[in-house]
Amino acid sequence: MSDTQESARETADPTGAPSQGRTIAWVIAAVGVALSLFQLYGAGIEPLGLFYQRSIHLAFVMALTFLMYPAFGQRGRGAVGWIIDGAFLVGAITSGAYIVWNLDAIFSRAGFWSETDVWMGILTTVTLLEASRRAIGLPMTIIGLVAILYGFAGPRGELPWLGEWLPGILSHRGNTLDRLIGQLYLGQEGIYGLPLGVASTYIFVFVLFGAFLEVTGAGKFFIDLAYAATGRKPGGPAKAAVLASAGMGSISGSAIANVVTTGAFTIPLMKRLGYRPAQAGGIEAAASTGGQITPPLMGAGAFLISEYTRLPYIDIVLVSIFPAFLYLGTVYLFVHIVALKRGMQGGATEDLPTVRGTLMSGWQFLLPLVILVGLLLQNLSPMRVGFWAILSVLGVAALRRGVELFVLDPRRGQGLTLARLRDEVVAGLRLVWTALALGARNAVAVSMACAIAGVIVGVVGLTGLGLKFSSMMIAFSGGNLVLALILVLIASLILGLGLPVTASYIVLIVLVGPALSDEFGVPLLIAHLVVFWYSQDSNVTPPIALAGFAGAAIAGSKPLETSVQAWKFAKGLYLIPVFMVYNPEIILGGPWAYVIWSGLIAILALAAFAAALEGYLFTPMDTVSRLLVVPATIAVFHPAFAIEASGAVALCALLGVNWLRSRSQAATTA
Repeated sequence: MSDTQESARETADPTGAPSQGRTIAWVIAAVGVALSLFQLYGAGIEPLGLFYQRSIHLAFVMALTFLMYPAFGQRGRGAVGWIIDGAFLVGAITSGAYIVWNLDAIFSRAGFWSETDVWMGILTTVTLLEASRRAIGLPMTIIGLVAILYGFAGPRGELPWLGEWLPGILSHRGNTLDRLIGQLYLGQEGIYGLPLGVASTYIFVFVLFGAFLEVTGAGKFFIDLAYAATGRKPGGPAKAAVLASAGMGSISGSAIANVVTTGAFTIPLMKRLGYRPAQAGGIEAAASTGGQITPPLMGAGAFLISEYTRLPYIDIVLVSIFPAFLYLGTVYLFVHIVALKRGMQGGATEDLPTVRGTLMSGWQFLLPLVILVGLLLQNLSPMRVGFWAILSVLGVAALRRGVELFVLDPRRGQGLTLARLRDEVVAGLRLVWTALALGARNAVAVSMACAIAGVIVGVVGLTGLGLKFSSMMIAFSGGNLVLALILVLIASLILGLGLPVTASYIVLIVLVGPALSDEFGVPLLIAHLVVFWYSQDSNVTPPIALAGFAGAAIAGSKPLETSVQAWKFAKGLYLIPVFMVYNPEIILGGPWAYVIWSGLIAILALAAFAAALEGYLFTPMDTVSRLLVVPATIAVFHPAFAIEASGAVALCALLGVNWLRSRSQAATTA
């Protein structure tokens, strides 16, 4: 964890902090509450214009960033720090205020920008880069700077000498300061472009929805429910980690956040049950990554895919259910196999919650999710759906507490006094305040990532880099789709070293999306899903596996060893997108018989591959069987029906032999 992030955690905690830290914490909370109320107003009362919504949102988010992350990190602000932070705070507020105040005049100039426009664009860009450095790290800022320098490089640009260093395929004519700043600050494909537009509308409202669920206890409810369902089975805590992470994926936008929340409970229990520390951390990292591809939130990806493909959000959610089931089922199977190999037992009954008791104590957390899905099926705007979902959380929480106060407590002999009623109202208002502030703080990182990604997207559009990148991809792959997918995977891993998952997806889809769709014939929706899934691999792929590192910190294991385990358990992240490409029916639909067939062979292939990697299913697998699984799995992924059918038959035969051996061994033992 960086110094600025650690300092922000300390500053944002109003309890137990010194006087100055407590004051800053309340200022952060107040700004966060103001941002959340502004977003709720736009979501449910009166929608705002494009530039009004995005510019005000970004001004709020950058102001929060400079309050949460001091210039000098843990060392405190001091006089110099306050001067620096104060200057950037003014820049953040001014950047949004200028557009809001002068929007009509800016539109009337229509590309003939004034000198003030250009200087305000420079101020906003510099402020954004510094906010990005503090909120999401230096690598993202460097990539943004490189994109800007690339935009200036060329014979007609501000940096003609830099263009001489570019290879021929990457060269372009260059851009003047006015042209580039106009694109980034005042254009619809720059800072205030589509990525920030999605972050300032759909993503924020659903992150705020997750914050309301979190403060009312939904996280504990999902974990308890997972334990109640799986805790008595072999490897129960590890299986609970998989299910709990899927549940938390509905309300969390970060794999690392999933690891540190569910992992704090599941990893110690997995270690106690017999899993090695690296295995426990790797299982949690792989399961938490699954939360990012699990509807309805999908780590903000569903909203971005919907905007880029122009498909309804509910369609993205529905087609993503089965692939998410395949991924989480694969991780679950890995966990089960490891438990069988080690002869693990389930948890003690007296130590585990019951499904009935858990549902009785937390049924109210399911109602907002049901309302959310129901409203989406009515084709309401996701932003409006999020607004009503938030109100439903408040409504069911108030209803539950009201039943306890006015019905259950009097039956227990506890009278309701005016003082107690006042305390309950105050507690409720504090909970709302906390949720509003927490939602704003949780949205800072993704909003900053989308804003800086807008810089990259703006430069790509201005220089034509996307078409050139597609040409390079076709040249390197030789027109072979498998090689092209491998190149996408490598590019996503490299981008993931410096960019958050959301930004990695945005940049990569702009660069390789046209090639996948236009040149290789991959359907548009599947191309987006492939890139989105591959953008998750930086969470679990060595040498930089962010979720794996978080799991290692909790498990007390070596980061690299834990990352290797996470990479193994997350194999579905690499195989399922390939299956989507060669069997598009599981996403786009088709004849029911073929859709069911495709789903069944996908389950079969992933189960066999997991068994081959672990060398165990019903009983230990011999080396020959494990090796034969590989070509059979490849055959199942082949688009020709005869080949995939032969691969499925081979897998069934291999697994059937393993089952017969287990029966024979059991009979011999008996």
